[in-house]
Amino acid sequence: HVQLVESGGGLVQPGGSLRLSCAASGSIFSINAMGWYRQAPGKERELVATVTSGGSTNYADSVKGRFTISRDNAKNTVYLQMNSLNPEDTAVYYCNAYIQRTGAQLYLERWGQGTLVTVSS
Repeated sequence: HVQLVESGGGLVQPGGSLRLSCAASGSIFSINAMGWYRQAPGKERELVATVTSGGSTNYADSVKGRFTISRDNAKNTVYLQMNSLNPEDTAVYYCNAYIQRTGAQLYLERWGQGTLVTVSS
């Protein structure tokens, strides 16, 4: 069974930094795109950043220049380096990935359980 587990969330002061990690585990043959989404209180989940299997990245305008998404294919892990954090970044951050399980033909979307990032002084 394939699972995504996020880590690295916590409380940080405005202007600070955090690095989130999301590791995929299970019977994995390959992983296509991976990404980070977030959901602030009372708001819809929104895309933060994505990275393709080839390393191409895409960012929401609100985080462009401050956040960096990266992946380590050998570790089946995607990262989100968050710098210059502000209170508007406070949200539960979720990773997702399209994973091809061993022996399967199709990629299936999986979501992590979420990790809370709180930016406050």
